Amino acid sequence: MPLKIGSMIFAAVGSILVVAGCHWGCRTAAPPLAVVPGVDLSRYAGKWYEIAKYPNRFQRGCVGATAEYSLSSDGKRVDVVNRCRDTGSGKERSVRGKARVVDPATNAKLSVTFFWPFSGDYWILALGEEYEYAVVGTPDRKYLWFLARTETIGDDLYGRLVDLARARGFDPARIERSTR
Repeated sequence: MPLKIGSMIFAAVGSILVVAGCHWGCRTAAPPLAVVPGVDLSRYAGKWYEIAKYPNRFQRGCVGATAEYSLSSDGKRVDVVNRCRDTGSGKERSVRGKARVVDPATNAKLSVTFFWPFSGDYWILALGEEYEYAVVGTPDRKYLWFLARTETIGDDLYGRLVDLARARGFDPARIERSTR
């Protein structure tokens, strides 16, 4: 058990270092990334299922990923719990973090910290009218997730999300459907 927790912490810290390093050192010439005009964080709160993503190190060996968001009691931050199932052991893995809004005009740009002092961008690029789906990415376009309130979405919606990601400068060839 201590080895598994140590491995998870090592992987999470390593991932955050990669994100943080690229945030400061890997700027590309991509045009600015547009976000949704406004997010009601109380409606955004709750459980989301990962539908697709850009593969990344910190989710390697992880299936059935979910994210749960809840507003802190003071309303100034969002508490985060990410969960998945380890493909080797079948056991649940989880990590807790905190997000803070960095663009109060829209609430669509957040900074998430899982291990202080490292943080990563979390930008909401698209959001269903009923908050039934979301597209989340980073301004450097290195990370991308499709999230939904249900475990699956239809092919039509999936295709629209891929098209949206392409239009925002993400490479659709890198998008991989998530395994439940």
